Amino acid sequence: MEIQILDYPFSVCKVTDYSLVNLESEYCFIGKTDEENSLVCITKDVPANSTERDDGWRAFRIQGILDFSLIGILSNISTLLAENEIGIFAISTYNTDYILTKEEHYDKAVDILVKAGYHVV
Repeated sequence: MEIQILDYPFSVCKVTDYSLVNLESEYCFIGKTDEENSLVCITKDVPANSTERDDGWRAFRIQGILDFSLIGILSNISTLLAENEIGIFAISTYNTDYILTKEEHYDKAVDILVKAGYHVV
């Protein structure tokens, strides 16, 4: 399985609303619940109306379009990283999954995945 490194610093945020979110950015993940408006975006794109933010995340994407019948892909990756004490922030889209780790653990995470047989590009 191929994993693509995304060469941007990311931030995980809460925003008051989505009016200032740059939806034209290459990466922008929003999530709305009855309790919050969440945003994961490239750090330079964090909007002024963020109320909380956590910077210093790096990301990679599982390449290709993952069929919904595939089971355990994210679980396998998260287990490998958890066994090495690396926390993740996972985002799933219609096509695939994105995994973020804090930047101080990123190189180690990529190394672990390569050693486990993942092809990292």
